[in-house]
Amino acid sequence: MPNLSSTNPYAEGAFKQVPGLDGLHSMTELLLAEHVPETGRVLVLGAGGGVELRNLASQHAGWHFDGVDPSESMLEAAQVATGPFGDRVALHRGTIGNAPDGPFDGATSLLVFHFMPLGDRLATLQELHRRLKPGAPLVLAHMSFPQDDLSRDLWMRRHAAFAISNGIDRAQAESGRQAMLERLHLLAPEAEEAMLAEAGFGDISLFYAGFDFRGWVAYA
Repeated sequence: MPNLSSTNPYAEGAFKQVPGLDGLHSMTELLLAEHVPETGRVLVLGAGGGVELRNLASQHAGWHFDGVDPSESMLEAAQVATGPFGDRVALHRGTIGNAPDGPFDGATSLLVFHFMPLGDRLATLQELHRRLKPGAPLVLAHMSFPQDDLSRDLWMRRHAAFAISNGIDRAQAESGRQAMLERLHLLAPEAEEAMLAEAGFGDISLFYAGFDFRGWVAYA
């Protein structure tokens, strides 16, 4: 099976900007597999270009998936990426409100929440919680670091430096840094964990940290 990052521009960019993204996907699979049964059903919020869906589907022949994304082009890329597993993957255009009610045995949302307006986050987490079976895992990872002005500037500069070290054009990385400072919706790690708890999740654990990204596993 070809390397998806070489055929999908979104995936290629993500792998150059997110430290240890391969490892993040591997850890996500392992954390889900602790609780999702052999014939389980998994919700993927932010189906992206299909990287996450394809990785999970290729390793668990009995799992079925519902992927949700607001972008038609991203869903088209996900459909191509998950083609070999199409009988087990259903794609839905929209946000969490367009996802099936489940109940699901597990859920993921990778590299999504930093794009989501802060006012929408709690309701989204609550809707994820509502769709999960009791005790089911949610694996969540996105940008999160202290939000004072000095920290924001420092971590965005580090983000750009990491991207440049992986071959992204310096001018493009700098333009991206400025755009992220202006457009992304970020919280400090402690605020992320507090919101997960407010949404009803328990046993919240940090399992991943890579420069300006953090990842948690929590249970409904």
